[in-house]
Amino acid sequence: QVQLVESGGGSVLPGGSLRLSCLASGRIDNMYAMAWRRQTPGKQPELVARITRLGDIYYRDSVKGRFTISRDIAKNAVYLQMNSLKPEDTAIYYCVVERYGSSGDYWGQGTQVTVSS
Repeated sequence: QVQLVESGGGSVLPGGSLRLSCLASGRIDNMYAMAWRRQTPGKQPELVARITRLGDIYYRDSVKGRFTISRDIAKNAVYLQMNSLKPEDTAIYYCVVERYGSSGDYWGQGTQVTVSS
């Protein structure tokens, strides 16, 4: 059974920083990438950042230069360093293991990030 456990969310002032962590346990087959997605009420989840098994990295435009995704392969962990946070970054952030084909992705339980003055 695969489990993803996120930590590191919280409330910060605009311009502040947070570091999200995600630890995956269990056997994961057909993994393509580990990613962070976020969701706000009434909207579909959006991809924030992704790091593939080969180490290729993607960021959505609005977080480029502010967020950094990294991983620890030995620990099956992925991290998201978020700097210069803006109110529009407020969302529930989910750790996602993306898998090839129709295997289906694994999602964590989510962690709330609130950026407000």
